[in-house]
Amino acid sequence: MSPTLEHTLTRIRGRDRQVGDRARAHIDTLTKPPGSLGRLETLAIELAEIRSEAFPDVTPPGVLVFAADHGVAAEGVSAFPQEVTAQMVANFVSRGAAINVFARQIDARLEVIDVGVAAELSGDGVVHAKVRLGTGNIVESDAMTRDEAVQAIETGIGAAERMAEAGCRCLIVGEMGIANTTASSAVLAALTGREVSAVIGRGTGIAESRLAHKQAVIERAMEARQANTDDAMDVLCKLGGLEIAAMTGAYLGAAAHRLPVIVDGFIATVAALVTCRLCPAARDAMIFGHRSQEPGHGVALDTLRARPLLDLDLRLGEGTGAALAYPLLVSATRMLADMATFASAGIAGGEAR
Repeated sequence: MSPTLEHTLTRIRGRDRQVGDRARAHIDTLTKPPGSLGRLETLAIELAEIRSEAFPDVTPPGVLVFAADHGVAAEGVSAFPQEVTAQMVANFVSRGAAINVFARQIDARLEVIDVGVAAELSGDGVVHAKVRLGTGNIVESDAMTRDEAVQAIETGIGAAERMAEAGCRCLIVGEMGIANTTASSAVLAALTGREVSAVIGRGTGIAESRLAHKQAVIERAMEARQANTDDAMDVLCKLGGLEIAAMTGAYLGAAAHRLPVIVDGFIATVAALVTCRLCPAARDAMIFGHRSQEPGHGVALDTLRARPLLDLDLRLGEGTGAALAYPLLVSATRMLADMATFASAGIAGGEAR
């Protein structure tokens, strides 16, 4: 049985600053000018604090991809039909997607979790944890009930728990769901108070001329739902998605296990924002992998005061940008553990620094 949301929240603590100080002191003894490895040094200290280990290890990584559909797809906000979600899940299972390629490259354990695909999936290779057959169309009804949101969150917690039990020391969380940039934009606008026009983008690649329609759909949904913007759970239930809720749970589960979690692109960062509104201490477990092309991603990153590691003009999702950033975490930990000190190398000058 998955840990409950309430139990998980009680287990989350902030970063271990004392261990971070030890890691920082050790970095200052390494055979290099002070600060010359820049953000890699900061990253190493952050990982030490998250793991509460002066010499942290982030291998092996675990990748969780949550899949769900969105009723708002019926409003014509995506370049692809809704059935593509189920088809892409099949592609994940057959190991043909970009996240499969990158997960193999970093030797990651990969799970694909159906938390709300609007089709009955069968066979091996998918974790069957469907809460419902897609969310409601947020123009016409709430996305989900509070009980359904909690169920999806606890599915994410359980997935993080499985990865921790399997020995994973770092998590990458991704998603798949046609129309999920629409739901994410609505959630982001509600939680930040920003105009919809400032947070929407082309998503899967809709024509520039259709952006106005997407904006109008989101504005209609927000007006109809009247979510309590001071209550992240209410916003999630009324405007969000089942995969967004599950990602929220995965972030919480990672934080409870002191696992660094690499946040991917726009949808993943909106889920991170929901997570931090529910549990501010969970922010301390997050490393932000990349900046995507979605305009709303910059808004979400700024709101979380996050500086991502990469900027490669990505807009795919699936956890791909986070997987590409993962080797930087490995480099940071290897620097900390394997690089010689001035004393061990017999090099003069370290004491004078």
